[in-house]
Amino acid sequence: MTANGKPYVLVVEDDAPVRNLITTTLESQNYKYMTSANGNQAVMSAASGNPDIILMDLGLPDMDGVDVIKKIRTWSVAPIIVISARSDDKDKVDALDAGADDYLTKPFSVEELLARLRSTLRRIQYLTQKGEEEPSVFHNGSLTIDYGAGTVYVGEQEIHLMPLEYSLLCLLAQNVGKVLTYQFILDKVWVNAIESDMSSLRVYMASLRKKIEKNSSQPQCIQTHIGIGYRMVRLN
Repeated sequence: MTANGKPYVLVVEDDAPVRNLITTTLESQNYKYMTSANGNQAVMSAASGNPDIILMDLGLPDMDGVDVIKKIRTWSVAPIIVISARSDDKDKVDALDAGADDYLTKPFSVEELLARLRSTLRRIQYLTQKGEEEPSVFHNGSLTIDYGAGTVYVGEQEIHLMPLEYSLLCLLAQNVGKVLTYQFILDKVWVNAIESDMSSLRVYMASLRKKIEKNSSQPQCIQTHIGIGYRMVRLN
């Protein structure tokens, strides 16, 4: 985070006019940024620059943006907002499954881009604040969340979660035993949720369960209350 409280943004976009539009928009709001025009540059910039947020095009000249996301996700949890002309649901799901946190379809408005950035920034600040307020370690059965380190374990094995998966898990843990409605979760984790984010919530919840449940088809830790929401069950 920069001195003015704004996140440091990595812009990954090979189309110069679009890249210039994005960077001009960032400059107008006093965001600091760096740019990459291809996938290899993006991976190197993400590693060396340690950005707070990454804006990622998918149609890059040297590799697919989804593959870039997968590479970055092997070591970084920085929120990734995809900005792409690909509008099919499959493309969105592929990007989200790879580790993206949000998806903005081209053509996009400057106002929507800024709103997505503000939403992501609020989510970062919310998680930071919660991490300071809550006990440093949460235990539930074999599940352990170390808020201070931002790590999750099932038994002795560390589980690597995407930022939104981690946000979901922390929200459920902080309300263990309570049924959280779909809308409550969307408001807390997505912040400015829209109707289409419901499908994203289901995708992320399914992915989270695969990682922390012994049998994701018969979950014991995170239960679905059909038509209402989700609940983390107290296991110990």
